[in-house]
Amino acid sequence: MYRRKRHRRTYQRNTRRTLRKTNTVLREALLLLQRLLSQPFVKSALLIFVILTILLVPVPWLITKITPSADSGHSEKNSQTAPFALTEIPKKVTVWRTASHKTETVDFEDYVKGVVSSEMPSSFPLEALKAQSVAARTYSLGKIQKAESGGNPKAHPQAPVCDSTHCQVYRNPSDLKSVKGTSWMSGDWNKICKAVDATSGQLLYYQGSLVQQALFHSSSGGKTENCQDVFAASVPYLVSVDSPYENDATHQNEQHTFTIENFAKKIRAYCPKIAFGDINSSNIKIISRSTGGRVDKMQIGDGLIEGRTVREALELPSANFTIKISAGQITFTSNGSGHGVGMSQYGASGMAKKGYNYKDILSHYYQGTEVW
Repeated sequence: MYRRKRHRRTYQRNTRRTLRKTNTVLREALLLLQRLLSQPFVKSALLIFVILTILLVPVPWLITKITPSADSGHSEKNSQTAPFALTEIPKKVTVWRTASHKTETVDFEDYVKGVVSSEMPSSFPLEALKAQSVAARTYSLGKIQKAESGGNPKAHPQAPVCDSTHCQVYRNPSDLKSVKGTSWMSGDWNKICKAVDATSGQLLYYQGSLVQQALFHSSSGGKTENCQDVFAASVPYLVSVDSPYENDATHQNEQHTFTIENFAKKIRAYCPKIAFGDINSSNIKIISRSTGGRVDKMQIGDGLIEGRTVREALELPSANFTIKISAGQITFTSNGSGHGVGMSQYGASGMAKKGYNYKDILSHYYQGTEVW
Protein backbone atom coordinates (compact mmCIF):
# COMPACT_ATOMS: atom_id res chain seq x y z
CA MET A 1 0.00 0.00 0.00
CA TYR A 2 2.77 2.39 0.97
CA ARG A 3 4.67 1.58 -2.25
CA ARG A 4 1.63 2.34 -4.42
CA LYS A 5 1.11 5.73 -2.70
CA ARG A 6 4.77 6.58 -3.20
CA HIS A 7 4.56 5.73 -6.90
CA ARG A 8 1.42 7.84 -7.26
CA ARG A 9 3.07 10.86 -5.63
CA THR A 10 6.15 10.42 -7.86
CA TYR A 11 3.92 10.25 -10.98
CA GLN A 12 2.04 13.39 -9.99
CA ARG A 13 5.29 15.32 -9.34
CA ASN A 14 6.66 14.26 -12.75
CA THR A 15 3.41 15.30 -14.48
CA ARG A 16 3.45 18.75 -12.86
CA ARG A 17 7.13 19.16 -13.76
CA THR A 18 6.37 18.24 -17.42
CA LEU A 19 3.46 20.68 -17.60
CA ARG A 20 5.61 23.49 -16.17
CA LYS A 21 8.28 22.79 -18.81
CA THR A 22 5.65 22.72 -21.59
CA ASN A 23 4.09 25.97 -20.45
CA THR A 24 7.53 27.55 -20.32
CA VAL A 25 8.27 26.45 -23.93
CA LEU A 26 4.88 27.75 -25.12
CA ARG A 27 5.40 31.09 -23.41
CA GLU A 28 8.84 31.43 -25.00
CA ALA A 29 7.41 30.50 -28.41
CA LEU A 30 4.62 33.05 -28.09
CA LEU A 31 7.06 35.75 -26.99
CA LEU A 32 9.27 34.94 -30.00
CA LEU A 33 6.27 35.11 -32.35
CA GLN A 34 5.22 38.40 -30.80
CA ARG A 35 8.71 39.87 -31.34
CA LEU A 36 8.70 38.66 -34.95
CA LEU A 37 5.26 40.13 -35.67
CA SER A 38 6.40 43.44 -34.27
CA GLN A 39 8.83 43.63 -37.21
CA PRO A 40 7.20 45.45 -40.22
CA PHE A 41 8.74 43.18 -42.89
CA VAL A 42 7.37 40.05 -41.16
CA LYS A 43 3.84 41.45 -41.12
CA SER A 44 4.05 42.26 -44.85
CA ALA A 45 5.41 38.82 -45.71
CA LEU A 46 2.70 37.09 -43.70
CA LEU A 47 -0.03 39.20 -45.32
CA ILE A 48 1.28 38.38 -48.81
CA PHE A 49 1.35 34.69 -47.93
CA VAL A 50 -2.28 34.73 -46.77
CA ILE A 51 -3.44 36.62 -49.85
CA LEU A 52 -1.64 34.23 -52.22
CA THR A 53 -3.08 31.23 -50.43
CA ILE A 54 -6.62 32.60 -50.86
CA LEU A 55 -6.08 33.47 -54.52
CA LEU A 56 -4.49 30.17 -55.48
CA VAL A 57 -6.82 27.75 -53.68
CA PRO A 58 -10.29 28.79 -52.45
CA VAL A 59 -11.11 31.48 -55.03
CA PRO A 60 -10.57 29.36 -58.19
CA TRP A 61 -12.53 26.54 -56.59
CA LEU A 62 -15.44 28.87 -55.79
CA ILE A 63 -15.42 30.28 -59.32
CA THR A 64 -15.77 26.82 -60.85
CA LYS A 65 -18.67 26.11 -58.54
CA ILE A 66 -20.72 29.29 -58.88
CA THR A 67 -20.01 30.26 -62.49
CA PRO A 68 -22.40 28.47 -64.89
CA SER A 69 -21.03 27.09 -68.11
CA ALA A 70 -22.18 28.68 -71.34
CA ASP A 71 -24.49 25.68 -71.75
CA SER A 72 -24.44 22.25 -70.20
CA GLY A 73 -25.21 20.47 -73.45
CA HIS A 74 -22.38 22.14 -75.37
CA SER A 75 -19.93 21.53 -72.52
CA GLU A 76 -20.94 17.90 -72.45
CA LYS A 77 -20.36 17.68 -76.18
CA ASN A 78 -16.90 19.22 -75.86
CA SER A 79 -15.97 16.95 -72.97
CA GLN A 80 -16.52 13.84 -75.05
CA THR A 81 -15.04 12.59 -78.27
CA ALA A 82 -17.38 11.33 -80.95
CA PRO A 83 -16.54 7.89 -82.35
CA PHE A 84 -16.87 9.31 -85.87
CA ALA A 85 -16.07 12.48 -87.80
CA LEU A 86 -18.43 15.32 -86.95
CA THR A 87 -19.95 17.47 -89.66
CA GLU A 88 -18.46 20.93 -89.96
CA ILE A 89 -20.98 23.70 -89.44
CA PRO A 90 -20.65 26.80 -91.64
CA LYS A 91 -20.33 30.18 -89.97
CA LYS A 92 -22.87 31.74 -92.33
CA VAL A 93 -25.77 30.65 -94.51
CA THR A 94 -27.45 32.29 -97.49
CA VAL A 95 -31.25 32.37 -97.32
CA TRP A 96 -33.65 33.08 -100.16
CA ARG A 97 -36.21 35.66 -98.99
CA THR A 98 -39.45 34.90 -100.78
CA ALA A 99 -41.07 38.30 -100.20
CA SER A 100 -38.21 40.46 -101.45
CA HIS A 101 -36.89 37.92 -104.00
CA LYS A 102 -33.40 38.54 -102.68
CA THR A 103 -30.82 36.53 -100.78
CA GLU A 104 -29.78 37.31 -97.22
CA THR A 105 -26.55 36.02 -95.72
CA VAL A 106 -26.64 35.60 -91.94
CA ASP A 107 -24.68 33.86 -89.21
CA PHE A 108 -25.72 30.22 -89.14
CA GLU A 109 -26.72 30.22 -85.47
CA ASP A 110 -28.71 33.44 -85.98
CA TYR A 111 -30.53 31.68 -88.80
CA VAL A 112 -31.39 28.82 -86.42
CA LYS A 113 -32.78 31.36 -83.93
CA GLY A 114 -34.96 32.83 -86.66
CA VAL A 115 -36.24 29.38 -87.57
CA VAL A 116 -37.02 28.28 -84.00
CA SER A 117 -38.81 31.59 -83.40
CA SER A 118 -40.99 30.95 -86.44
CA GLU A 119 -41.55 27.22 -86.23
CA MET A 120 -42.28 26.58 -82.52
CA PRO A 121 -44.30 28.61 -80.00
CA SER A 122 -41.95 30.46 -77.67
CA SER A 123 -44.28 29.59 -74.79
CA PHE A 124 -43.10 25.97 -74.97
CA PRO A 125 -40.69 24.72 -72.27
CA LEU A 126 -36.99 25.39 -72.76
CA GLU A 127 -36.15 21.71 -73.31
CA ALA A 128 -38.66 21.52 -76.17
CA LEU A 129 -37.12 24.65 -77.72
CA LYS A 130 -33.68 23.06 -77.38
CA ALA A 131 -34.94 19.95 -79.20
CA GLN A 132 -36.36 22.17 -81.95
CA SER A 133 -33.02 24.00 -82.16
CA VAL A 134 -31.08 20.79 -82.80
CA ALA A 135 -33.70 19.53 -85.29
CA ALA A 136 -33.76 22.85 -87.19
CA ARG A 137 -29.97 23.09 -87.23
CA THR A 138 -29.67 19.52 -88.51
CA TYR A 139 -32.40 19.88 -91.12
CA SER A 140 -30.93 23.05 -92.59
CA LEU A 141 -27.41 21.62 -92.69
CA GLY A 142 -28.77 18.59 -94.55
CA LYS A 143 -30.24 20.98 -97.11
CA ILE A 144 -26.91 22.80 -97.40
CA GLN A 145 -25.00 19.55 -97.93
CA LYS A 146 -27.45 18.48 -100.62
CA ALA A 147 -27.06 21.83 -102.37
CA GLU A 148 -23.26 21.54 -102.26
CA SER A 149 -23.34 18.18 -104.02
CA GLY A 150 -26.29 18.63 -106.37
CA GLY A 151 -26.93 22.36 -106.61
CA ASN A 152 -29.53 24.60 -105.01
CA PRO A 153 -33.22 23.63 -105.26
CA LYS A 154 -35.14 24.62 -108.38
CA ALA A 155 -37.59 26.58 -106.24
CA HIS A 156 -34.78 28.93 -105.13
CA PRO A 157 -31.62 28.38 -107.22
CA GLN A 158 -29.91 31.40 -105.65
CA ALA A 159 -29.63 29.83 -102.17
CA PRO A 160 -29.60 26.40 -100.50
CA VAL A 161 -32.48 27.29 -98.14
CA CYS A 162 -35.46 29.63 -98.20
CA ASP A 163 -37.59 31.31 -95.54
CA SER A 164 -40.86 29.48 -96.27
CA THR A 165 -42.37 26.09 -95.41
CA HIS A 166 -40.65 24.73 -98.51
CA CYS A 167 -37.57 24.55 -96.26
CA GLN A 168 -38.15 26.05 -92.81
CA VAL A 169 -39.92 29.26 -91.91
CA TYR A 170 -37.33 31.90 -91.05
CA ARG A 171 -37.70 35.47 -89.80
CA ASN A 172 -34.87 37.81 -88.90
CA PRO A 173 -35.12 40.02 -85.79
CA SER A 174 -36.61 42.88 -87.77
CA ASP A 175 -39.35 40.60 -89.13
CA LEU A 176 -40.02 39.16 -85.69
CA LYS A 177 -40.34 42.60 -84.12
CA SER A 178 -42.82 43.59 -86.82
CA VAL A 179 -44.88 40.39 -86.47
CA LYS A 180 -44.65 39.70 -82.73
CA GLY A 181 -44.05 43.14 -81.24
CA THR A 182 -41.47 44.87 -79.07
CA SER A 183 -42.48 43.16 -75.83
CA TRP A 184 -41.96 39.73 -77.43
CA MET A 185 -38.46 40.73 -78.48
CA SER A 186 -37.57 41.84 -74.94
CA GLY A 187 -38.78 38.58 -73.41
CA ASP A 188 -39.49 35.55 -75.59
CA TRP A 189 -36.71 36.33 -78.06
CA ASN A 190 -34.21 35.99 -75.21
CA LYS A 191 -35.72 32.61 -74.36
CA ILE A 192 -35.26 31.45 -77.96
CA CYS A 193 -31.66 32.66 -77.96
CA LYS A 194 -31.02 30.81 -74.71
CA ALA A 195 -32.31 27.54 -76.19
CA VAL A 196 -30.27 27.88 -79.38
CA ASP A 197 -27.11 28.99 -77.57
CA ALA A 198 -27.46 26.09 -75.11
CA THR A 199 -27.24 23.63 -78.02
CA SER A 200 -24.83 25.63 -80.17
CA GLY A 201 -23.16 23.41 -82.76
CA GLN A 202 -25.08 20.28 -81.80
CA LEU A 203 -26.49 18.05 -84.53
CA LEU A 204 -28.37 14.77 -84.90
CA TYR A 205 -26.46 11.74 -86.20
CA TYR A 206 -27.59 8.26 -87.19
CA GLN A 207 -24.93 5.55 -87.24
CA GLY A 208 -22.16 8.12 -87.61
CA SER A 209 -23.77 10.16 -90.39
CA LEU A 210 -25.62 13.45 -90.24
CA VAL A 211 -29.39 13.03 -90.19
CA GLN A 212 -30.62 14.38 -93.52
CA GLN A 213 -34.33 14.56 -92.74
CA ALA A 214 -34.95 15.87 -89.24
CA LEU A 215 -38.64 16.32 -90.05
CA PHE A 216 -41.11 17.71 -87.54
CA HIS A 217 -44.78 18.66 -87.36
CA SER A 218 -47.15 20.44 -85.01
CA SER A 219 -49.00 17.51 -83.42
CA SER A 220 -49.55 13.85 -84.23
CA GLY A 221 -52.86 13.07 -82.57
CA GLY A 222 -51.18 10.51 -80.32
CA LYS A 223 -48.89 8.60 -82.69
CA THR A 224 -46.34 9.67 -85.29
CA GLU A 225 -46.06 8.15 -88.74
CA ASN A 226 -43.65 5.90 -90.62
CA CYS A 227 -41.87 7.98 -93.24
CA GLN A 228 -42.68 5.55 -96.06
CA ASP A 229 -46.40 5.81 -95.33
CA VAL A 230 -46.33 9.54 -96.06
CA PHE A 231 -43.38 10.25 -98.33
CA ALA A 232 -42.89 6.82 -99.96
CA ALA A 233 -39.19 6.53 -99.04
CA SER A 234 -38.25 4.55 -95.94
CA VAL A 235 -35.98 6.31 -93.44
CA PRO A 236 -34.75 4.18 -90.49
CA TYR A 237 -34.97 6.91 -87.84
CA LEU A 238 -38.39 8.20 -89.00
CA VAL A 239 -40.63 5.44 -87.70
CA SER A 240 -43.99 5.48 -85.96
CA VAL A 241 -43.80 6.06 -82.19
CA ASP A 242 -46.35 6.88 -79.52
CA SER A 243 -46.72 10.55 -78.67
CA PRO A 244 -48.78 10.44 -75.47
CA TYR A 245 -48.26 13.92 -74.04
CA GLU A 246 -50.23 16.04 -76.49
CA ASN A 247 -53.07 17.11 -74.21
CA ASP A 248 -52.35 20.78 -74.91
CA ALA A 249 -52.33 20.39 -78.69
CA THR A 250 -54.59 22.80 -80.55
CA HIS A 251 -55.88 20.47 -83.28
CA GLN A 252 -58.03 17.89 -81.53
CA ASN A 253 -61.34 16.47 -82.77
CA GLU A 254 -61.76 19.20 -85.37
CA GLN A 255 -64.77 18.86 -87.64
CA HIS A 256 -64.86 19.88 -91.29
CA THR A 257 -68.15 19.46 -93.17
CA PHE A 258 -68.71 19.53 -96.94
CA THR A 259 -71.69 18.82 -99.13
CA ILE A 260 -71.11 15.71 -101.23
CA GLU A 261 -71.25 17.90 -104.31
CA ASN A 262 -68.61 20.32 -103.01
CA PHE A 263 -66.45 17.43 -101.75
CA ALA A 264 -66.55 15.75 -105.18
CA LYS A 265 -65.69 19.04 -106.89
CA LYS A 266 -62.60 19.58 -104.73
CA ILE A 267 -61.37 15.99 -105.17
CA ARG A 268 -61.81 16.07 -108.98
CA ALA A 269 -60.00 19.41 -109.22
CA TYR A 270 -57.05 18.14 -107.16
CA CYS A 271 -56.81 14.78 -108.98
CA PRO A 272 -57.78 15.55 -112.61
CA LYS A 273 -56.13 12.38 -113.99
CA ILE A 274 -58.24 9.97 -111.93
CA ALA A 275 -61.55 8.74 -113.39
CA PHE A 276 -63.83 8.86 -110.35
CA GLY A 277 -67.09 8.39 -112.19
CA ASP A 278 -70.15 9.16 -110.10
CA ILE A 279 -69.32 10.21 -106.54
CA ASN A 280 -72.16 9.74 -104.07
CA SER A 281 -72.81 8.91 -100.43
CA SER A 282 -72.60 5.15 -100.98
CA ASN A 283 -69.15 4.99 -102.60
CA ILE A 284 -67.04 7.12 -100.25
CA LYS A 285 -65.15 4.85 -97.82
CA ILE A 286 -61.93 4.57 -95.82
CA ILE A 287 -60.22 1.41 -97.04
CA SER A 288 -57.06 1.20 -94.87
CA ARG A 289 -54.99 2.99 -92.26
CA SER A 290 -51.26 3.33 -91.71
CA THR A 291 -49.28 2.21 -88.67
CA GLY A 292 -49.67 5.69 -87.20
CA GLY A 293 -53.46 5.59 -87.58
CA ARG A 294 -53.77 7.95 -90.54
CA VAL A 295 -55.91 7.16 -93.54
CA ASP A 296 -53.81 5.20 -96.00
CA LYS A 297 -56.27 4.47 -98.83
CA MET A 298 -59.71 5.85 -99.47
CA GLN A 299 -62.30 4.89 -102.07
CA ILE A 300 -64.02 7.81 -103.75
CA GLY A 301 -66.42 6.84 -106.53
CA ASP A 302 -64.48 4.52 -108.85
CA GLY A 303 -61.14 5.92 -107.73
CA LEU A 304 -58.71 4.84 -105.01
CA ILE A 305 -56.54 7.62 -103.54
CA GLU A 306 -54.25 8.15 -100.59
CA GLY A 307 -55.43 9.73 -97.37
CA ARG A 308 -52.77 12.44 -97.56
CA THR A 309 -54.09 13.40 -101.00
CA VAL A 310 -57.56 13.83 -99.52
CA ARG A 311 -56.04 15.92 -96.75
CA GLU A 312 -54.29 18.18 -99.26
CA ALA A 313 -57.33 18.48 -101.54
CA LEU A 314 -59.62 19.50 -98.67
CA GLU A 315 -56.92 21.42 -96.76
CA LEU A 316 -57.46 19.32 -93.64
CA PRO A 317 -54.94 19.74 -90.80
CA SER A 318 -54.16 16.01 -90.72
CA ALA A 319 -54.75 12.72 -92.52
CA ASN A 320 -55.66 11.25 -89.12
CA PHE A 321 -59.41 11.53 -89.66
CA THR A 322 -62.71 9.69 -89.57
CA ILE A 323 -65.71 10.35 -91.83
CA LYS A 324 -69.45 10.49 -91.28
CA ILE A 325 -71.92 10.77 -94.16
CA SER A 326 -75.53 11.84 -93.71
CA ALA A 327 -78.13 14.06 -95.37
CA GLY A 328 -76.01 14.73 -98.41
CA GLN A 329 -73.04 15.89 -96.35
CA ILE A 330 -69.67 14.40 -95.36
CA THR A 331 -68.02 15.38 -92.07
CA PHE A 332 -64.31 14.81 -91.44
CA THR A 333 -63.19 14.69 -87.78
CA SER A 334 -59.43 15.08 -87.61
CA ASN A 335 -56.77 14.90 -84.90
CA GLY A 336 -53.28 16.38 -85.11
CA SER A 337 -51.73 18.88 -87.46
CA GLY A 338 -49.11 18.28 -90.13
CA HIS A 339 -47.73 15.26 -91.93
CA GLY A 340 -47.09 13.35 -88.71
CA VAL A 341 -43.51 12.31 -89.51
CA GLY A 342 -40.64 12.90 -87.09
CA MET A 343 -40.91 15.09 -84.00
CA SER A 344 -44.29 16.20 -82.78
CA GLN A 345 -43.78 19.71 -81.43
CA TYR A 346 -46.67 19.50 -78.98
CA GLY A 347 -45.45 16.05 -78.03
CA ALA A 348 -42.00 17.52 -77.37
CA SER A 349 -43.59 20.20 -75.20
CA GLY A 350 -45.52 17.55 -73.28
CA MET A 351 -42.39 15.47 -72.73
CA ALA A 352 -40.51 18.53 -71.47
CA LYS A 353 -43.29 19.24 -68.99
CA LYS A 354 -42.96 15.65 -67.77
CA GLY A 355 -39.27 16.22 -67.00
CA TYR A 356 -37.60 14.84 -70.13
CA ASN A 357 -34.63 16.79 -71.50
CA TYR A 358 -34.05 17.71 -75.13
CA LYS A 359 -31.87 14.68 -75.84
CA ASP A 360 -34.58 12.38 -74.49
CA ILE A 361 -37.10 14.08 -76.76
CA LEU A 362 -34.91 13.81 -79.85
CA SER A 363 -33.97 10.17 -79.28
CA HIS A 364 -37.67 9.32 -78.88
CA TYR A 365 -38.92 10.95 -82.06
CA TYR A 366 -35.82 10.17 -84.15
CA GLN A 367 -35.23 6.54 -83.26
CA GLY A 368 -31.60 5.37 -83.07
CA THR A 369 -30.12 8.85 -83.36
CA GLU A 370 -27.70 10.63 -81.04
CA VAL A 371 -26.75 14.24 -80.45
CA TRP A 372 -23.17 15.42 -80.98
